Amino acid sequence: MCGDVDRRLIADVPVANPVLTGSLLVAAILLSGCAAVGLTALGVGAAVGVNHTLNGIVYKTFTEPLPKVKQAALTALKQMEIPVEKVEKTSQGEVIRAKAANRTIQVEFESLTPKTTRMRVVADSEGLIKDSATATEIILQTERALPAT
Repeated sequence: MCGDVDRRLIADVPVANPVLTGSLLVAAILLSGCAAVGLTALGVGAAVGVNHTLNGIVYKTFTEPLPKVKQAALTALKQMEIPVEKVEKTSQGEVIRAKAANRTIQVEFESLTPKTTRMRVVADSEGLIKDSATATEIILQTERALPAT
């Protein structure tokens, strides 16, 4: 009697489609890698408060007046040995133009309030290619230089 019950229970269990099971397994493996990369990038960006756009432009808003953020950026560029070519006033604030290797760097400052400044960094590498890693590092070094200014 026990043997009959066991056979009946085993017979009622549906058998999974091997193609569907394999496809789901492959999708899970591939998507888990994407999720890990996405979550890592999200965590890194969120930890430092740096915003990236898809085209490689990097932004950060500081709770400091524009002159203080600009001075910290100049200090950061000097520490990174990136020579500044020009500092100009613009209709919205100021811009620093610099050059490193084959990169043209533009650091823009916009005064949102007397004590809030938005910083935008673009590092162009040979025309259309943007170097967001260098742009991010300039913002991170600026942030580090702020307490010293």
